[in-house]
Amino acid sequence: MTLKHSLLALVVALIWGLNFVIIDEGLAGVPPLVFVAMRFVLVAIPAVFFLRPPAIGWRNILAVGVFLSLGQFCLLYLALHLGMPAGLASLLLQTQVLLTILISAGLLGERPTRRQLIGVLVGTAGLGIVVGGHSVTAPWVPLVITLGAALSWAIGNVLSRRAKAASGLSLVVWSALVVPIPSFALALVLDGPDTVFGALSQLSLVAILSTVYTAVAASLIGYGIWNTLMARYPTSAVVPYTLLVPVIGVAAAWLVQGEVPTVSEILGGSIMLAGLATAVLRRERRSLEVPGSGPGAERERLEPVG
Repeated sequence: MTLKHSLLALVVALIWGLNFVIIDEGLAGVPPLVFVAMRFVLVAIPAVFFLRPPAIGWRNILAVGVFLSLGQFCLLYLALHLGMPAGLASLLLQTQVLLTILISAGLLGERPTRRQLIGVLVGTAGLGIVVGGHSVTAPWVPLVITLGAALSWAIGNVLSRRAKAASGLSLVVWSALVVPIPSFALALVLDGPDTVFGALSQLSLVAILSTVYTAVAASLIGYGIWNTLMARYPTSAVVPYTLLVPVIGVAAAWLVQGEVPTVSEILGGSIMLAGLATAVLRRERRSLEVPGSGPGAERERLEPVG
């Protein structure tokens, strides 16, 4: 990746890292699926009237919307509502890194190197420590739901990569249209009309500001950049930048909500992130060591997409 695109990936990691605490704070008094619907109404409108739909076919737009937006965020918001700590959620959601690399290997033929696979195995061991430590002291249902959100995100990553939309922002906006009606309908079924409309009539300032941040910063800006990078580079080059998200998420939860990570979370999370980061860094190093891939060759590979 070019320096410019690497810096953009870091900006996305910062935005998404702060997003967990902001979502958690805004959920107070608002049913989770209603909150999801609110977010994606703001993502889609009014931007959908100013952006052309991406030229990837309606089937691809629908598929990306179902997995990258509807599935991921309905499950994530539900997990936070059921008591999943925001900092821990930011860590567990990064299992999408493992899943994305594995799924893209099977569906897109982007097979990881041996070193990457070793890194993934180390990361999985770290994840096991986190999950094991958490399940002893806390309910496991929110944890499983969070892992389901990670799987949905991973599938959405691969679908986005395969679709290769020219405009990441256009894909975010048009795929957002998939979310509001199903999530609001589910909220009516699960929470009841009285609860849903009562919450909408008494929205707090925190809920409104949280919705604006998640829609504008996390979705329009964050996913606009993210989908553009996913279309330009292999998933294994882009996705690992999200390893910074839990570091920021845990730190934000600690500072804002007093959520002190446990020993197992710190140990397991460190192993998970170190394993995946090692796989990524070795991949970049190897690309410079291959014969004929010196500075001139690397420039030749990157310039056509930049």
